[in-house]
Amino acid sequence: MSIELKNINKQFGAFKALDDVNLTIPNGQLTALLGPSGSGKTTLLRIIAGLETTDGAGQVLFDGEDVVQTSVRHRQVGFVFQHYALFRHMTVFENIAFGLRVRPRKIRPSREAINQRVRDLLKLIQLEGIEKRFPWQLSGGQRQRVALARALAIDPKVLLLDEPFGALDARVRQDLRRWLRRLHDEIHVTSVFVTHDQEEALEVADRIVVMNKGRIEQVGTPDEVFHSPANQFVMEFLGNVNLFHGRLKGGRNDFDSLSFDPADDGASKPARLLVRPHELAIHQQQTNGHSVAARIIRINSAGPVVKIELARNDGQSVFVELPHEMFHAEHFRVGSDVYVAPRHGRVFTEDYSI
Repeated sequence: MSIELKNINKQFGAFKALDDVNLTIPNGQLTALLGPSGSGKTTLLRIIAGLETTDGAGQVLFDGEDVVQTSVRHRQVGFVFQHYALFRHMTVFENIAFGLRVRPRKIRPSREAINQRVRDLLKLIQLEGIEKRFPWQLSGGQRQRVALARALAIDPKVLLLDEPFGALDARVRQDLRRWLRRLHDEIHVTSVFVTHDQEEALEVADRIVVMNKGRIEQVGTPDEVFHSPANQFVMEFLGNVNLFHGRLKGGRNDFDSLSFDPADDGASKPARLLVRPHELAIHQQQTNGHSVAARIIRINSAGPVVKIELARNDGQSVFVELPHEMFHAEHFRVGSDVYVAPRHGRVFTEDYSI
């Protein structure tokens, strides 16, 4: 089922939570709403679910049908919360079956059909054999999978997840998001999940909606938003970046025209270069006009890459990530005076990005 949001506004007192949001979520895709706290992503999710109303004449369309006036119960939406929301007095089996058992008698499945549905879902979430346990007897990851099975039990048209792994430790969170991606590839239900974790969105989602201050900054695939950010906010939010100030000279608007020389020749204009740590190189000697003098102040070689922190002459920190082979070949040490040179990056001015 496709979801289309048109002119969605929401205000809480003086706070503008959503400001004229328009968004289309294609059928069968797993879409991430990504942004900092207060960006409006959870409010937007709750409006899709019917847990919040829109201000004004905004529309929420499911397969072209406006459901703004449709109750939560009749939208056929499955919702998974961050803190599981399982019934503590019910077993795993009873928790999963709950949504089916409370249906009106006319549409309630038979006891045999409910039992079979629960067994199928336990197999799907890879938790067969624990149906008689209570939530307090499960790990956090198991409880979240049970919560997901309960949401899927009613055959939802749309699956909504609000920070589903936020309460879990890093290792369990990583395992579960990979599991969620495999699960979605199997069931193909249109899914929307809220997260402030950039790595989670980049790893799991088909498309990412980057939000900020109640507005959508960019919509695209993980590759598009990471490698071709629409603006400086998107690039800074999606991973660590280094900021360099320079000037665009020669009347051209490209990376090669950027100079770190602060002198204004009258024909240049100020610009900002944003570079990710892995897009920087370190040299013993100055190589070109993009090189900046710096001193190495910290080296962390644990992990898949070597992380190096440097201090520029103006006191600004620079963070570089190098492959271990390159690092060991150069024999860098704390205290070494070196030159940092961007290999790639995005140039931003006040009115456009390159």
